[in-house]
Amino acid sequence: MPIYLDHAATTPILPQALAAMEEGFRIWANPSSPHKAGRAARAALEDARARIKAALGWTGEVIFTSGASEAIALAIRACVKPLAAVSTVEHEAVLRLAGDAARLSVDGDGGVVKAEMAPGVLVAVQQVNNETGVIQFLTGIWSSVNLAGGLLLADCAQGAGKIALPHADLIAISAHKFGGPIGIGALLVRDWAMLHPTGGQERGYRGGTENLPGVLAMAAALEAGNDWLEDAARLRSWLDDAITNAGGEVIAAEAPRLPTIGAYRMPGRSANAQLIRFDGAGIAVSAGSACSSGSLKTSHVLSAMGTAGAGEVIRVSIGRETTEAEIARFVDVWRDIRG
Repeated sequence: MPIYLDHAATTPILPQALAAMEEGFRIWANPSSPHKAGRAARAALEDARARIKAALGWTGEVIFTSGASEAIALAIRACVKPLAAVSTVEHEAVLRLAGDAARLSVDGDGGVVKAEMAPGVLVAVQQVNNETGVIQFLTGIWSSVNLAGGLLLADCAQGAGKIALPHADLIAISAHKFGGPIGIGALLVRDWAMLHPTGGQERGYRGGTENLPGVLAMAAALEAGNDWLEDAARLRSWLDDAITNAGGEVIAAEAPRLPTIGAYRMPGRSANAQLIRFDGAGIAVSAGSACSSGSLKTSHVLSAMGTAGAGEVIRVSIGRETTEAEIARFVDVWRDIRG
């Protein structure tokens, strides 16, 4: 049987999310239409919006988008403050819009090194790194940014639905990372005044007919909870030990990390060679993020961390469905490749 260990790229849709999505397709009217059917669709959309806020513990506003990448772009382009600083380990969705914004360096474990920031600007720092699982504790950064009259944008694509949202003013999330469907996400906004409206739907902040089936599915996925993370933490801890004992290296082993993501170096074996061997054995893993997995370039995240042998690192990411037997099989194949 194939083994899927690439849940940080995307994870299977939950049955309850699929059922909610199917129900959404039966509520086929446009939520912006003024007639009875449209009003019913609008009521379902707003009910789901409230459920999503409750599930996330968010008291601000929610703008539905096609995913975290669009949410990030919306935040950066519509923010009333200019983007002036980003961490060096941000997702490409942030970096490709960063322009000449200052880069905030990180230490060897991937933690942002605090630096002086210009007053009254937008700063982007992720909650969880998608390649290493390293968690940034954003409370201090958020406080510093706010004291300087600025705003903090947090990419929470990997953390939302798994761990508590951080202190931030703008937060990007994506449903397919926590059991919802691909094609739906949201920008969480602490206050409407932080953004310039651009017209269209979502109170004038995002044009396009709302994806009601996707929104309903996202709400259902969030309400499924995260009780499974305890099992994920146990499996990842066992995997860390097994890789270390087999002569491998756990990246950022001492840093706070999301239980579902591990990055591992196999000395002497390139990441691409490993991926070919694992794929041949029926095991799906990745090297870096999914958006750059086809590139032969060294990970910008590992380069920023100063990781030795960065080209020999792969990512293993665990999901709700992952079993002990699957992790054991991965370790057996890892040892075979290591030789």
